[in-house]
Amino acid sequence: MQPITPYKVLKAYRYLKHFGPKEFINHLQDRLEPEEIPYESWYREHAPKEEELSRERRTALREGPLISILVPAFRTPEKYFREMIQSVQDQTYGNWELCIADASGEPDAGDSGFSVEASALAFSAADPRIHYKKLEVNAGIAENTNAAMDMAAGSYIAFLDHDDLLAPQALFKNVQAVLSQGADLIYSDEDKITADGGKHFQPHFKPDFNLDLLRSNNYITHFLVVKKSLAEEAGRFRREMNGAQDYDFIFRCTEKAQKICHVPEILYHWRTHEESTADNPMSKQYAYEAGKRAIEGSLKRAGVKGDVELLPDFGFYRVKYALTEEPLVSVIIPNKDSAETLKECLDALFNASYKNIEVVIVENNSTERSTFEYYRQLSQNEHIHLVRWKKEFNYSAINNYGVKYAGGRYLLFLNNDVRGTISDGWLTEMLSVCQREDVGAVGAKLYYPNKHIQHAGIVVGMGGIAGAMFTDLPKQRSGYMHKASLMQDMSAVTAACMLVKREAFEKAGGFSERLAVAFNDVDLCLKIGKCGYRVVYDPYAELYHDESRTRGPEDSPEKIRRFQNEIEYMRSEWTDILKNGDPNYNKNLSLKKWNYSLRV
Repeated sequence: MQPITPYKVLKAYRYLKHFGPKEFINHLQDRLEPEEIPYESWYREHAPKEEELSRERRTALREGPLISILVPAFRTPEKYFREMIQSVQDQTYGNWELCIADASGEPDAGDSGFSVEASALAFSAADPRIHYKKLEVNAGIAENTNAAMDMAAGSYIAFLDHDDLLAPQALFKNVQAVLSQGADLIYSDEDKITADGGKHFQPHFKPDFNLDLLRSNNYITHFLVVKKSLAEEAGRFRREMNGAQDYDFIFRCTEKAQKICHVPEILYHWRTHEESTADNPMSKQYAYEAGKRAIEGSLKRAGVKGDVELLPDFGFYRVKYALTEEPLVSVIIPNKDSAETLKECLDALFNASYKNIEVVIVENNSTERSTFEYYRQLSQNEHIHLVRWKKEFNYSAINNYGVKYAGGRYLLFLNNDVRGTISDGWLTEMLSVCQREDVGAVGAKLYYPNKHIQHAGIVVGMGGIAGAMFTDLPKQRSGYMHKASLMQDMSAVTAACMLVKREAFEKAGGFSERLAVAFNDVDLCLKIGKCGYRVVYDPYAELYHDESRTRGPEDSPEKIRRFQNEIEYMRSEWTDILKNGDPNYNKNLSLKKWNYSLRV
């Protein structure tokens, strides 16, 4: 355990003042929750061994481009500066140049006596791949980075902070992505290291490109490598975005990139010390306002209307998309008995702020008298249509049947045991996201009655085929990198409460009726994704879900046999994603735990 210092006490006080006692404790629990697998030992085990690094050095990547590594320096402490350069010189890929644009001025580093200029020139004299330029004025991080870009001769540029470190295989892995996939923008996973470089911690294992997550947080950050022509086309760094200049740049580059590639390996070590944003996010509060403007700029260029809000967690944002119209939403609810449960569900619907709805209740083999009495009451409501499915229970077939009676351009698939007592704006929220041209389906954040999470998006491969994330995490907690509470693209969301564009549903061919009970929502979402739409997890639409309260356990021999058949269907239909991994997850994370813990 690291010692408690006066700085850490002050930092804790600032966070307490910012969040308030209750939220401060919740964040502390997220931060201090014991690692099931200690990251430091995991990192040592998974870091490339010398034999692998030697093999990379011997591998001739003859077609590999010259990569210009850009470093804007400013009064860098001697130890950090030398270690940064050494990490570049230790690269297993040798076709690089290091472009240092130094705005330190005089004296270079306070009273330390260390001169960034003298040190850089000494390194340059010994290694001609290292170039140094002294800047006459400190024009800010954006312009200083542009000055380093002016020095670059490479066809690809990479970005390295003046006090951080590259893993020795960083360039090699990026060049592999360029050669094998034609990538023009590449990013990797990263971690943090202590000031003395002695400990690795807080790994950030990222998904493949995820637009909605990027609009929630600059998850890409380091290590970023971009084709120089793409950077020039995107417009370089903008000084008015200082503090979030990289966030703004990433948005503009990803908007124009032909091939974005994510390397799921720790290739960048972000050093933490008391002055760094990595350790003290409160040191750059102005940066979060700049980040808000970066998101707003991206929305404007995309022609998407929405308001951007700063979340209490520094560097995290919420986009509230504008509801551009109020189309009819058809709500499909399969039902068997349990009239009181159905009533709670309908109350959640009709108490919601969005009013242009119709409800199609698909009756399936009810036997209780109270159910049919309730149906007679409902038949007086012109917005409710009662239809009957006389065959045995098949969730997919029942919902496909219900859609035939639906007139809306949007379809809300809703289990009868979902109820909404958190906010009446949940349907408006989901519809505002689903109205975006690129979105095909939106899933809500669902809780068990005990206020623990039941669904926060689904990862394919979890538990063998697919599973919901953050199951049983207390409602007030946000989980790994706040992912339980951030809007993001997922490969699938649960159909217990899922809003789908009708055109996306029809292009995907609806629910597969071979999946009577399990995985039908996952299969539908994957088909929607295959049609070119995004599937979005929206944590701002919150409801309670008494999961499978009306259908009973799946424990008879027939049900077990059916479940095995559904598993085989998924394995044969979605072989690639099950083999290669969910692109919205990360290969380094567990498929047995639901909390983003490390994979053994």
